[in-house]
Amino acid sequence: MTEALPTKGRYMAAELQESTSVFCNSASQTIGAGLRDLEIDGARAIYTIARGSSDAAANILSYEFMRELGIPVTSLPPSVYSVGQGVSMLDAIGLVISQSGASEDLVRATQGVRDAGGKVAAITNVAGSSVEGAADVTLSIGAGEEKAVPATKTVIGSVAAGLALLAALKPEYAQRLAASVSQFSSVGNLSLNEHSTLKAALLRARHVYVVGRDTGFGASHEIALKVKETCAIHAEAYSASEVLHGPLQLATNPLTVLVLDTGAPGTTESIENAVARFTKAGAEVHRVSATQAGLLPAAAAAALLRHVYPVILDVALELGLDPDAPVTLSKVTVTR
Repeated sequence: MTEALPTKGRYMAAELQESTSVFCNSASQTIGAGLRDLEIDGARAIYTIARGSSDAAANILSYEFMRELGIPVTSLPPSVYSVGQGVSMLDAIGLVISQSGASEDLVRATQGVRDAGGKVAAITNVAGSSVEGAADVTLSIGAGEEKAVPATKTVIGSVAAGLALLAALKPEYAQRLAASVSQFSSVGNLSLNEHSTLKAALLRARHVYVVGRDTGFGASHEIALKVKETCAIHAEAYSASEVLHGPLQLATNPLTVLVLDTGAPGTTESIENAVARFTKAGAEVHRVSATQAGLLPAAAAAALLRHVYPVILDVALELGLDPDAPVTLSKVTVTR
């Protein structure tokens, strides 16, 4: 299905093929020393701190954590600490996700959360990174070196590492996660027909909405980002509920809509409504569901990433672009 050219896209092609095993290994890891230091029983909130693809992974995890732990989980901008004076983190946990663990703003934010009275769990892919050194406990993505600039296996691995943390914090969740890992081991590409149909749609697209709900909303952010950074096609991510307000009006112009359906509890009606409304408005609508049944909502979101990444890769190659090295991007972003 995905035939990488001799030079362009070979790293991304290989890395996304590794992502299934990365998910299974990362989700199955045990959390060692430091877990008790998080003091989850007394936590009133969890704040995720990340940028780019890592922030999309954090969005996916936030829905799963809220559903299972019953406390608020929301995003906190790194600049609150890297540029500003910070905020109180008493009785709170920071969840920092950084593939490299080297971005200066995330290092400052990690230390800033601790200085402000909070505990920090970090998810990184590089052992001994500066973020790891500043955190209370670190979970490994365990993806190995990622040579393509656009992250794939580390994004899926970040979701998995977050689920391993959740399983450690809530032991009764661990059995359900183990069942999902077993199912995830067979996650791969879409069928040839689905892959080809979606590829053709993206190749003729001028504007793309990527729509999801619950954990699928985070997956939508990641897929929209990948479409932009690898294919240079305008794409936006929306919740299936919010998109039916003002953004629906854009369907009066040529618009391609990719709906990511995780099957998460309570999302079916919203997804169905979005598909119906966009179809009625004249948009070209494509709906993708996880091919494996019985996955936890966050695992289903990771499976959707695994399904759609190869399509985006092939679209970029068809457009003559190199998805391994988009001209405006670098692996570690310098941000304050």
